[in-house]
Amino acid sequence: MKSPQKSVSAPYYSIGQLRLDRWNELKNESEALSLEETDPKNKLKHKERIKQLLNELETVEHYFAIPGKIVVEKLKKCFDNGEHSVFAHHINNTTRQLINDVYSGNPYFQKEDDAEQLETEFVSSSTQNNRKNYFEVLFLENLNSVDETTLQERIRELHDPNDKFTYNLVVQHSFQDALIALFFNPNIQSVVIRYAPPYRSENISPLITPYIQNVLNIDVHELSEAQLGPKLGQLIKQFRPEIDTYYVTDTALGDLKDSTLETFRRIYYRKEDLQELHLAIIRGINERYHTPFFTALKEYSQKPTGIFHAMPISRGNSVFKSKWIKDFGDFYGRNMFLAESSSTTGGLDSLLQPTGPLKKAQEMAAVAYGSQRTFFVTNGTSTANKIVLQALVEPGDLVLIDRDCHKSHHYGLVLSGAYPVYLDSYPIEQYSIYGAVPLEQILEKLLVLKKAGRLDKVKMLLLTNCTFDGMVYNVQRVMEAVLAIKPDMIFLWDEAWFAFAGFTYTYKQRTGMFSAKKLHTKYQSEEYRKEYQKHIKSLKTDESSSLPDPDKVRIRVFATQSTHKTLSSFRQGSMIHIWDEDFRKKAENTFLEAYMTHTSTSPNYQMLASLDVGRRQTQFEGYEMVERSIELAMVLRAKVVVNPLLSKYFDVLTVKDFIPDQYRDSGLKEYFDTAVGWNRMEEAWEKDEFMLDPTKITLFIGRTGIDGDTFKNKYLMDKYNIQINKTSRNTVLFMTNIGTTRGSVAYLTKVLLEIAADLDKHFESLNKREKEIADAHIQSLTKDVPPLPDFSRFHSSFLAVPGVPGGNLRAAYFLAYSEDNCEYISMIDCKLAIEEGKELVASSFVIPYPPGFPVLVPGQVVSEEIIRFMLALDVSEIHGYRADLGLRVFKDSVLNRQKTATAMGAMGFSKKKKLTEI
Repeated sequence: MKSPQKSVSAPYYSIGQLRLDRWNELKNESEALSLEETDPKNKLKHKERIKQLLNELETVEHYFAIPGKIVVEKLKKCFDNGEHSVFAHHINNTTRQLINDVYSGNPYFQKEDDAEQLETEFVSSSTQNNRKNYFEVLFLENLNSVDETTLQERIRELHDPNDKFTYNLVVQHSFQDALIALFFNPNIQSVVIRYAPPYRSENISPLITPYIQNVLNIDVHELSEAQLGPKLGQLIKQFRPEIDTYYVTDTALGDLKDSTLETFRRIYYRKEDLQELHLAIIRGINERYHTPFFTALKEYSQKPTGIFHAMPISRGNSVFKSKWIKDFGDFYGRNMFLAESSSTTGGLDSLLQPTGPLKKAQEMAAVAYGSQRTFFVTNGTSTANKIVLQALVEPGDLVLIDRDCHKSHHYGLVLSGAYPVYLDSYPIEQYSIYGAVPLEQILEKLLVLKKAGRLDKVKMLLLTNCTFDGMVYNVQRVMEAVLAIKPDMIFLWDEAWFAFAGFTYTYKQRTGMFSAKKLHTKYQSEEYRKEYQKHIKSLKTDESSSLPDPDKVRIRVFATQSTHKTLSSFRQGSMIHIWDEDFRKKAENTFLEAYMTHTSTSPNYQMLASLDVGRRQTQFEGYEMVERSIELAMVLRAKVVVNPLLSKYFDVLTVKDFIPDQYRDSGLKEYFDTAVGWNRMEEAWEKDEFMLDPTKITLFIGRTGIDGDTFKNKYLMDKYNIQINKTSRNTVLFMTNIGTTRGSVAYLTKVLLEIAADLDKHFESLNKREKEIADAHIQSLTKDVPPLPDFSRFHSSFLAVPGVPGGNLRAAYFLAYSEDNCEYISMIDCKLAIEEGKELVASSFVIPYPPGFPVLVPGQVVSEEIIRFMLALDVSEIHGYRADLGLRVFKDSVLNRQKTATAMGAMGFSKKKKLTEI
């Protein structure tokens, strides 16, 4: 195992934290210095610290247009002139606006005459909605200060007052500086690479080194300066693909490589006017800003319309004229009702057969999410999962599926008639949580099926990425290993909780769409073909290839995402993303049929509009907002670790708690350590078999003596109005997302401190007997946890082929439709029956909440471990089980009858196989 990754010496997770902290500290120091009563010795200390802070901020602001390096230089002059009160005023103004992000609409902030005064207009919250959308353009060109000022002025003159957008330039002089700016500055929306830049930065200092490891690790020593520009364009497409890139060159058109032409949105030559470049930049922003369906819906809502179709609520006519439900209309507002319609004309579109704005909106979403095709879904990812399963698998196909995935997948298998081959995630028993399915187990199941002659029936691998608790697969590694055995395998990645992951590189490399495109490119390359041929020659006679055959492999990847869970969309707004080489040839017709089967002919237009607008947001703000959500999660994690009162009762579970050592090649154990600070996680996200999403914050509460369900409802919700989704017996799960604010994190911290303080008082007040009872309860939550059961097995009556993985879930499910085929047995009687050697077979899904996965599915043998687990559960909600009736199981006579039918079916399969072989 490798040694742990390099830690950040500074107590900041990100450059954004460091930057904001330095400006705040500068504000405090400047205010202290400006006070007349400040002691002379202290004034000297303040001056020294201010000089140091200004130097550090000059290094950081080098990569931003606002406040930017020019402002820092002016502040230095003001400070050197001894104008301490004026200096403090300007620092306070700049810091306030940086925190509130309220000056970014002023493109003239850095004009020389304005910079002398260092004044910026404070934009009040009431006028922010009327200002232009602001962004920054990265210019990579090795200019002197005079030429840079001239360039800034020439671009500024091209701004049209009628433009909806405005921008400033961030000029960088080297390849490294340009990449650093891309990682540091989320306001950059366009990049212009002019001429041949030098490689090395002269601005790198120990202050920023920990935050730019991705840049420092890029090896381009073999490239000439002339090649650095095209290479930078390729890296931008990798790290921030939403950004528009432009290239200015002298290279003759005939000498430009195809890869260069494909990389850039436009290529210009030196003598071409800057105005053309400016217009291209504005047009590129305009195209991304366009929301086809939302715009069409807004326009439709403003048309005077006569309503003679099937929606009385349309235009609000049945609401605002009512005496009794007018408050309903007042609550939602008129626009909601003006936009309600069952019409698919007049500028609108049909979701089932889009040809207009909806089609365009889905095409733009595909670009944003990196897919070949994207479909909007208006009734949640539960339906999206059923659509994909019904579209791709047939009765009798085998699907490898993690048993603790969302219940919609299990129901999808019932609908499709496919046979599940259940995979077990490794258990994290101390916290009553499942991890993820090890790759070794997936490959083992495939080889068993191959040996049994059933590999041809294997159609799909279905895994949850990431899980509710934050377990993330190494998607590329899984697909490569599986494709080496089954080169036409279809992958369905349930990314319900991972829709945000495509908008920052660290996360993106573990998504289905990114990995599909990467593998497709890899297997199409001549380099891989040579690697494969060399590998084949090195194999022994009886040894199988561990690499996919480039002549046989097909990349077929589907991802379902709950846009509404982690991005901006109304509830139930979801998407299906597709990267499938064979979609047109093998899946399009069945997919569209399944899509129409499960999609309403009356979809919610407001939801569709929100999916369209959410796409726009991800392309402009996704990088910034996702990075901020990670940063806030890290802040909360660190706060619990370092605060003695919080750490007395709570533990934030981290990488080593969720992922066993054998799955962590990087050696990363935790994100934050009190001794060394922040551990960088980039290497682990790239290499380890599993990774923990830091925005899923699992808090271990066993030492409080309060179980998870009670902690959620009685404390967080009832007392403090804090909402969470998931608990286990001794944990509660908090999640940060793009809507999380610093204030909400501060409030949660305050609440946890109050709860901890109340627990201190409570435990101190207990008498001896009460303390014994409390200690026993804590013992039950921290030590005496029930073992998590694995999937037992399908009863022989419901096996697709005797002795081979794959159960007939559909047959068991529908056999239970007749009450005469089932009986109820209490849990205690179940336990006694199993101890006596009787086989009990579940007739329905049994799903405790929490943890929310099926512990039993129809046709599954009830094991002693499952009964023990259910008896130990102290949750109030178990779907498919009523305590007053008992567990619903099949009668023995029904199982015997079904066993005979299964055996006859197996004989038919055997005869058919022999005939096929003949």
